[in-house]
Amino acid sequence: MSAKPPHISVIVPLCNEADTLELLYQKIETVAENSDLGAFEVIFIDDGSTDNSWPILEQLKAAHPANVHALRFRRNHGKAAALAAGFSRARGEIILTMDADLQDEPEEIPNFIAKLKEGYDCVSGWKQLRKDPIGKTLPSRVFNTATRLATGVKIHDFNCGFKAYRAEAIQSVEIYGELHRYIPVLLAAEGFTTTEIPVQHHRRTHGVSKYGWKRLFKGGLDLITVVVLTRYLKRPGHFFGGLGLLSGLTGFIILAWLSIDKLFFGSSIGHRPLLQFGILLAILGVQLISTGLIGELIQFNSKAKQQRTPEITETL
Repeated sequence: MSAKPPHISVIVPLCNEADTLELLYQKIETVAENSDLGAFEVIFIDDGSTDNSWPILEQLKAAHPANVHALRFRRNHGKAAALAAGFSRARGEIILTMDADLQDEPEEIPNFIAKLKEGYDCVSGWKQLRKDPIGKTLPSRVFNTATRLATGVKIHDFNCGFKAYRAEAIQSVEIYGELHRYIPVLLAAEGFTTTEIPVQHHRRTHGVSKYGWKRLFKGGLDLITVVVLTRYLKRPGHFFGGLGLLSGLTGFIILAWLSIDKLFFGSSIGHRPLLQFGILLAILGVQLISTGLIGELIQFNSKAKQQRTPEITETL
């Protein structure tokens, strides 16, 4: 007879966090027992650690075979890949994610679950009082503000790794690259409800942070990807066409002004950088509009094929 699946799955991605793993599990176990949360499992994903993290996970697995599961990547693939691997193996009805550095407080887990029970599909943590250096907090503020404005999802702290999901919600989205930051956005695009709760945040006492200003640039590129995926995936002509019209119109205005300056005032425009800039914008506008039209044709062809495919109502 197979064991009853756990009610809660806690996914912990990690890289070189050997000093915190045992204490983190002990805290999660204590919270689960004292709060009567039911059966639980903790899935550790070792994302290419070079320290003693994996041997410690082996010891935790041996000591708690029913509750501890561990996965190991041969090299570092990033947090999104680690979370995706954890999501694919989680068996709980409720799935929580948290970092392994003990900056998140496992005692907050019941608060996340209580908020989910109010009817939400995703609950994100909000580190109102962050205990990180400015080199980490300032890029995060810039990123969070840009993401709120670009996506319309009203969350203060997209970067917080402490989140809770209903299993059917999180397993409906696919994450890769740096898209783990945008899970609430991806869920909102699918019609799932998202909210946030304030959480405690402790100062890092072990290990080294893997985040900083360089993540801001990667996050910016992924923000463009998310906006396109969630808003323009089914209407690429609107995205590329809008940019193309803006570029083409600007180029046309520049060239029109230069033409007037040449014809009516006799000015020499052949060697003016503004002429080359206007031509460049006009050409770029044509290219962007053409790209949008090609995207619309591909989208239309894909829909046409789906419509021509007969519906299968019975198989043997």
